[in-house]
Amino acid sequence: MIVVAGESLIDLVPHGNGEPLPTLLPRLGGGPYNTAVALGRLGARAAFCSRMSTDGFGEALLTGLRDAGVDTGLVARGPEPTTLAVASLGADGSAGYGFYAEGSADRLFELPPRLPDAARAVAFGTCSLVLEPGASAYEALLRREAERGLFTLLDPNIRPGLIPDADAYRARFAGWLPSVSLLKLSEDDARWLGGVPEGPAAVVLTRGDEGMSVRTRTGTEVSVPATQVRVADTIGAGDTVNAALLHGLAARDALSADGMARLDAEGWREVLDFAARAAAVTCSRTGAEPPYAWELRQDD
Repeated sequence: MIVVAGESLIDLVPHGNGEPLPTLLPRLGGGPYNTAVALGRLGARAAFCSRMSTDGFGEALLTGLRDAGVDTGLVARGPEPTTLAVASLGADGSAGYGFYAEGSADRLFELPPRLPDAARAVAFGTCSLVLEPGASAYEALLRREAERGLFTLLDPNIRPGLIPDADAYRARFAGWLPSVSLLKLSEDDARWLGGVPEGPAAVVLTRGDEGMSVRTRTGTEVSVPATQVRVADTIGAGDTVNAALLHGLAARDALSADGMARLDAEGWREVLDFAARAAAVTCSRTGAEPPYAWELRQDD
């Protein structure tokens, strides 16, 4: 089982042609949520660990997880509202966000009991590691599960508008790295952090339409090109990469530091290529709509 821990929210995605106030279409979202849904659609045994609202949006988000085959037994519920993220789309389909998160349900996440024995990996990222008081609980979960030997993936997916003290966040981020097996960064993340850090067993860097690369602690370096596609928007693309990386590593029995060390350059190339193809499907659709396994099988 691969557990994804973090927020779910509703993306409000603009729809229209240049109107001053475009129609905003609600889409299920949140970085960790998208990763969990993508894992389920790819056929992985996945679970979501979070706190979700009992409002209508929360019910829709929970249904989305179940429809993807994601276990929701680690989801707590609360009456507070669901976080909203208003997306703004660039000419190239890239997305920026404004968040309405004050007093929302996911911010009140509390450290759960030990994860199930079936858990092999746990993934973290985005708003959940920034917004207190939940951020401290997610951080405690990261450290606890890494200490007991679970494989951990971190995708900070940095949203500068949510970070009141950049230096404090960078210091906190550095403190997470000893507990991280696989770090996934976008080029924007790396620039904001001041470079690609050392520490995790492997670091994957995504470069948008220029593809992605991996650098491992054992010295393996591999790059693959992006899969060319007509881009509707990039919402959820990085989250799909997270899921595809985890799924690809699990298929090669490499969900451990030792397992990744045994993976040769060709193995990493296959994993990265799978992730690039999966992300391309997501980019071809409006909102975070990751692919199903059958959509990628024809290329395997």
